[in-house]
Amino acid sequence: MAEQSAGLPSQRQVIELLDGEFARAGYDIEDVVVDAGARPPRVTVVADADGGLDLDAVAELSRIASTLLDDLDSAPYVLEVTSPGVDRPLRTDTHFRRARGRRVELTLNDGSTLTGRLGELHEGVVGLVVREGARGALTVRDVDRDSITKAVVQVEFSPPSPQELELAGQTGGET
Repeated sequence: MAEQSAGLPSQRQVIELLDGEFARAGYDIEDVVVDAGARPPRVTVVADADGGLDLDAVAELSRIASTLLDDLDSAPYVLEVTSPGVDRPLRTDTHFRRARGRRVELTLNDGSTLTGRLGELHEGVVGLVVREGARGALTVRDVDRDSITKAVVQVEFSPPSPQELELAGQTGGET
């Protein structure tokens, strides 16, 4: 049996117990954080899916996790099921695919940054809708995925233009 921190389940135990049921429900476990130092101790399960997580999904995943984890003989803790959050760096192709249509800031391996609307990822190339030229015309710039050292979704307070969404390969209902 894996070593437990202060009587809590290990990250590996939580993933092994929950992964199959979460996958059957259509969700991926992105991370598990076991924090024995928190008061009260906390186990946080970060999950995601192509359509994201709404409150109903969080409630269902919390019920599934609670039922499965209740069978463990462990110290009391608070269970939290959550989505990755908007400030999570995009690291995998799945992250890029799920963020399509969102505004992102990319840091490239030469140290430069690009900000634009994330388009499709195809054969290692990401489409980024950017404004270029004196008039700020929208265009799609291809960026090699391997040249991106950091990618973070930006918080937006107003909806994107239909033209931006179209260039990103989306309609208004998909973001």
